[in-house]
Amino acid sequence: MKVLLTGGAGFIGRHVHHQLLAEGHEVTVLDSFRPDVHADRPEPRPDLIVGDVRDPRTFDGIDTVIHLAAKVGLGVSLDDIDDYVSSNSLGMAVLLKSLGSIRNLVYASSMVVYGEGRYDCDDHGHVAPGPRRTEDLDAGRFEPPCPYCGAPLRPGLVTEDAVPDPRNAYAASKLNGEHLAATWARETGGRVTALRFHNVYGPGMPRNTPYAGVAAIFRSALERGETPRVFEDGRQRRDFVHVRDIATAVTMAASALPRQPAFTAYNVGSGTVTTIGQIAAELCRAYDAPPPIVTGDYRLGDVRHITASSDRIRHELGWKPSYDLSAGVADLVASGTD
Repeated sequence: MKVLLTGGAGFIGRHVHHQLLAEGHEVTVLDSFRPDVHADRPEPRPDLIVGDVRDPRTFDGIDTVIHLAAKVGLGVSLDDIDDYVSSNSLGMAVLLKSLGSIRNLVYASSMVVYGEGRYDCDDHGHVAPGPRRTEDLDAGRFEPPCPYCGAPLRPGLVTEDAVPDPRNAYAASKLNGEHLAATWARETGGRVTALRFHNVYGPGMPRNTPYAGVAAIFRSALERGETPRVFEDGRQRRDFVHVRDIATAVTMAASALPRQPAFTAYNVGSGTVTTIGQIAAELCRAYDAPPPIVTGDYRLGDVRHITASSDRIRHELGWKPSYDLSAGVADLVASGTD
């Protein structure tokens, strides 16, 4: 394939770029090198376009586009809602308009489009909890109750047919990108695969930028000689997936596009539920440091549990992760400061 890879200089993008080249594909990278993420801005070269996806352009000789470029982060403040919409929603719209005759697109979406994960009540079955209340969080009641009877809920795995419920600006912009891409596919006869990534970690994780996730935050604390501080009670459920496994999922999805329907969404995770406390403890052990501190603090925009089933991509594309948490953390620590 001749691939255009947007965001190819980023954390995930560099690993996808490496995987594409290893598989023998021709790759052109488009990256804006945002100054809040990248310290250096290289000169353009034949296989690198230094530019913003929001700038209209034409792409000659490209078979497939892999769209990773985005403003990511928590998105819990309205102060930067316009930047999320501009970078992600407008960026997707301009990119789609620029595709011309290209008909194959892989889009990096996110599990955040679901909001809270799946919950079941013993009396009311599958329910969608409402936003968590400040008074509950202040009192240390972190688990969302049944919206009908107030009883405790059982968290479970979200499947791709769940109704999205984005709960911050970033999540809303990623879901909007899916909707725009699906509209493009219907109108052009194109094919889109949206990959809803879980919590991605691994070598090259950004630190001290808006892209830094919880694993990167914990790792940076340990390298400063500090003990990681875990919010709430540390029992928030997540799925941490190694970046090299993400890269193989992306390239497999790209290769499969000609056989896919107009729009397909896949969850991409390790398949193992891990709590925030567990990832912090695993990193502490790897650094031979004291156990993490569980603070009881919270951020109102955070969801309690979000883990999803990745069975669909395993069954339909034959993808499966290669790293469990222990091996992935060991690889991360061995990578040093790259």
